[in-house]
Amino acid sequence: MLLVIDANVVVAALISPDGITNDLLFSPRVEGIAPEFIEEEVHKYLSLIATKSGISKEDILITLELIFSHIRLFSSIEYESERGKAKIISPDPNDAEYFALALSLSCPLWSNDKKLKSQSAVKVLSTSELIQFLS
Repeated sequence: MLLVIDANVVVAALISPDGITNDLLFSPRVEGIAPEFIEEEVHKYLSLIATKSGISKEDILITLELIFSHIRLFSSIEYESERGKAKIISPDPNDAEYFALALSLSCPLWSNDKKLKSQSAVKVLSTSELIQFLS
């Protein structure tokens, strides 16, 4: 299943490396994609991730590299045609890039941010909903 991966999913996977989110990220049933800027966005939270997980920043960076090796990253040029619409429908301006990518490839967005469900143009799946969907 092709899914746009929100940064909060990657952060959750880093905080709980033995959790279900990691299992889903590495599942052969999930084909993860994301805007390139997800790397920058996740790096902003490295200190928080280290504090919450008890894992060193160095080990987090190694895990992050492994996670990003399973997510295909897209440059903004590749979904440029949908950015205008995405800015209009995105409940959070910071998430417009995720919506633009989802619109351009007609696929759902995997995010645990409940407010992103307040629009109807892109299907947004939480981790628990994704588990149910794949069952």
